[in-house]
Amino acid sequence: MKVSEIRMKSRQEILDEIDASRKELLNIRFQWQAGETRNPAQRRVVRRDVARLKTILREMDLSINTQPKTKE
Repeated sequence: MKVSEIRMKSRQEILDEIDASRKELLNIRFQWQAGETRNPAQRRVVRRDVARLKTILREMDLSINTQPKTKE
């Protein structure tokens, strides 16, 4: 998920995306323990997506980078 895509979303959409990503991370952990998942990078990608979402949410709270960047 790209930062520019996240910035276009509303606050509620970002919160919903965080919840969905956390559930996905939980499922990945269960699959890993059961030996079903063979891709360890998948967990890292989801964790980083959650961090990105939370960072942009925090920026919204602090009114930093409220306008999406456009290419000139």
